[in-house]
This record gives sequence, structure tokens and C-alpha cells, in this order.
Amino acid sequence: MKKITEFFKITSIPVLLASLCCVSPIVLILLGLSTVSFASSLGDTLYGTYKWIFRSVGIIALLLSLAVYLRRTKGICTIDDVVRRRNEIINYLALTLIGGVLLYIFFLYVVVHYVGVWLLLWS
Repeated sequence: MKKITEFFKITSIPVLLASLCCVSPIVLILLGLSTVSFASSLGDTLYGTYKWIFRSVGIIALLLSLAVYLRRTKGICTIDDVVRRRNEIINYLALTLIGGVLLYIFFLYVVVHYVGVWLLLWS
């Protein structure tokens, strides 16, 4: 159970940053700051034109959060530590990238989609 909570500590904020293109219209509607038609148009624009920017920010944030996690929790601070524990770092990197991508796909294409359908943003 501890490993799962560590995984969600590493990946939760980067996944949220990567999916802001579709989460932001939902937040605007829920806060009452936008109409459904404007939020739908904004979601189409952000997801259609700028999705790679959001995804790039998410990947960079994921790598930074993994680096902070390895530095603080695992004590990997110097280049000698990195060379010595290379296989462990590669395993963490692979698991974090695969898990982060799967969590992003689930969050964006399942959770956010059905919340948007419920709010009548998209069909």
C-alpha cells in the first residue's frame, strides 16, 4: 500500500497539469465563471491546438517530481550515487513513465470525459 501512495504522490500533480486543457473548462463551469458554450469552445481550442504543450509540461513535471522523490526519499544526491544505483533509477523511471501515461489516459479520457458529458460540455 505504501508503494501505491508513493506512486500517486509522484504522478498526481503532473497528470493534473497535463490534463488542464480539458479540466479548465469544467472548473470554469463548476465555479460559475463561464457558460457551457464558451467552455466547450475553450476546451476544443485548448485540446485541439495546444494539447502538446500541456502534455510536454506534464512530462517535464513528472520527471521533476521523480527527481525530487529520488533525491529526498532514496537519498540519490550525487553523480556517484546515480552511477551506483543506475538500474534502480532506470526501473523507477520506466515505472513512473508507464504509470503516469496510463493514469493520464484514464483520467483524461474516462474521468474528465464523463464529467464533461454530465455537464453537457460535449457528447
